[in-house]
Amino acid sequence: MIRSLCVFCGSSPGHDPIHADAARALGAALGEAGIDLVYGGGRVGLMGIVADAAMAAGVRATGVIPRALADLEVAHHGLSALHVTGSMHERKAMMADLSDGFIALSGGIGTFEELFEIWTWGQLGDHAKPVALLNIAGFYDKLTGFIADVVAAGFLRDVHSAMLMVEEEPRALVARMQAYRPAVVRKWIEDDQR
Repeated sequence: MIRSLCVFCGSSPGHDPIHADAARALGAALGEAGIDLVYGGGRVGLMGIVADAAMAAGVRATGVIPRALADLEVAHHGLSALHVTGSMHERKAMMADLSDGFIALSGGIGTFEELFEIWTWGQLGDHAKPVALLNIAGFYDKLTGFIADVVAAGFLRDVHSAMLMVEEEPRALVARMQAYRPAVVRKWIEDDQR
């Protein structure tokens, strides 16, 4: 059961307002589904936008931010809950523990790093939670094309590539994640190890 979803996203809104619109739409979709938000705890960029939209839609927004960033005054102090950690490693572990699945919105290197780490943890069987890209305006098209190239080159198995959901519309992605069944991923891992 999906009770909370972690959203990885940019601390910038990006140049094209379509990304901010998508963050607002994702926050609203979480609210409609009654799913709480877990995210990086910032008040700036897409981070602040998705948090404010989720809370406006009636669900909790829990932020997890390392002390170094909180001290730079980017922490969102209007959240349902804000956890301050000692390091980025602690932040990611706490976000993973608090979440039933993970979505990457548009973002930069930090978003990519969080996405790939949590996907890797799923590949290794450390969790059986859904991992997804919200591919707004083709933002992740080159990445998904590259992932297909990695599969074709023999460095990523089809079963692990298929673990990454990709959708272009927030409500469709939330619905797909709600329909997710962890046993499917576990079976992929078991079959792959034979």
